[in-house]
Amino acid sequence: MKRILHVGVGPLGHRIIAELQERSLGHVIAAVDSAPHLAGRPLAEIVSNADPKVRIVPSLDAVHDWDHIDAAIVATSSGLPACTSTFEYLLRKGTAVISTCEELVYPWLRHVAIAEELDDLAKRHGGRLLGTGVNPGFLMDALPAFLTSVCRHVKAVSCHRIQDASSRRIPFQKKIGAGLDDAQFAAKVAEGSLRHVGLGESLHFIAHYVGLPIERWEENIEAVKADHDLNCGLGPIPKGKCCGVRQVARGYFDERVVVNLEFQASIGQRDPHDRVTIHGEPDIDVVIPGGVHGDIATSAIVANSIPRLLQAPPGLHTMATIAPPIHVRAGTERR
Repeated sequence: MKRILHVGVGPLGHRIIAELQERSLGHVIAAVDSAPHLAGRPLAEIVSNADPKVRIVPSLDAVHDWDHIDAAIVATSSGLPACTSTFEYLLRKGTAVISTCEELVYPWLRHVAIAEELDDLAKRHGGRLLGTGVNPGFLMDALPAFLTSVCRHVKAVSCHRIQDASSRRIPFQKKIGAGLDDAQFAAKVAEGSLRHVGLGESLHFIAHYVGLPIERWEENIEAVKADHDLNCGLGPIPKGKCCGVRQVARGYFDERVVVNLEFQASIGQRDPHDRVTIHGEPDIDVVIPGGVHGDIATSAIVANSIPRLLQAPPGLHTMATIAPPIHVRAGTERR
């Protein structure tokens, strides 16, 4: 069982810690969260199956016994700049770090200088850094890229992720604008707080690793409206109010769409599914009826990626530069 330092004990961090403990894949020996209502409390008060001897500390400076830490997990922010100082601290310790930071899945799109700095820091100190998750991190980037391994030629890639957000975490429901009116939705889109973070990163991940040149790309966001009264964790959503978001990213070459990604998540969404279509030789069309549950899959892929990252050379990695993660059973991580 790997000894884990966990940074960020919010709803997602809670799920990841519980996953590690339940599957006997990781023992969280240190936990960090700067939130005043969490710092100082026993971790077991937050995650019932956690080690009762571990107390949540407010900063990495309060963590000791670095030689006993096999890997760190960071589940704090979607934006790379907000996580950079944490990554730098951990990499200077030579730590292998897995993060759910969406922009870290393919950081060269928006943060080239930060990506180069983190890669250099990791290599100098023997650390490793990987951004992953279900989306971005798998369904709309790593999975389609992997599916092209059986293709002689690839002309275009298209992915659709259509989700019923009724059973998702409340923070996710807030993130997709559930319950807002048109003006509130537009204001949050304008300020950048309402969007699926990572769609552009997924698009450029596919383009880079599959070798599809892109001359320009675009991304559009619009509200999904409730066509009848709904209820969710946030409360009732009257007919006509926003119940979710539709976001589309397209990459063009010679005015032809070569990468098309469509993400839609809404309360009460009909016919949820995930679909990957490869236009090439041969054509491939893979559909997952019902779709993959995002919260379950995110904690699972983080846990399953730990052995692969530890096997990788030092540096900044993506899901295309480590060996593809597979389900890990306790005691078989080295197989």
